[in-house]
Amino acid sequence: MKHETTRPTADTVTLYRPVGPIELECIRASKWRAFPPRLPGQSIFYPVLQEAYAVKIARDWNVPESGAGFVTRFAVEAVWLRQFEVRYVGGPEHAEYWIPAGRLEEFNRHIVGEIEVVAEFRR
Repeated sequence: MKHETTRPTADTVTLYRPVGPIELECIRASKWRAFPPRLPGQSIFYPVLQEAYAVKIARDWNVPESGAGFVTRFAVEAVWLRQFEVRYVGGPEHAEYWIPAGRLEEFNRHIVGEIEVVAEFRR
């Protein structure tokens, strides 16, 4: 796991993204600065607002699917993120943003600092 490098401020929003090993390798290849393009059929990028929600997805979905799940944490410029509304899927503890896949490259440009791994789960 990477050491803590994200320093949220009043100008940023801290988000989490559960990922599998392939996506994590792509993030590592970007020098911890960007998420990879979505795969065909993945029209939305879903960063989440609660670490516990990201942990649940990484542990309960990524591990059975690919053998490992990781929770990433990163900060995004708050002023840029305001154009998207928070979506709730199943309750207040399941808050996420829906970023259109075509805007992921732009989203990546508004990440402040590095993407870091804050939790890891394996079979």
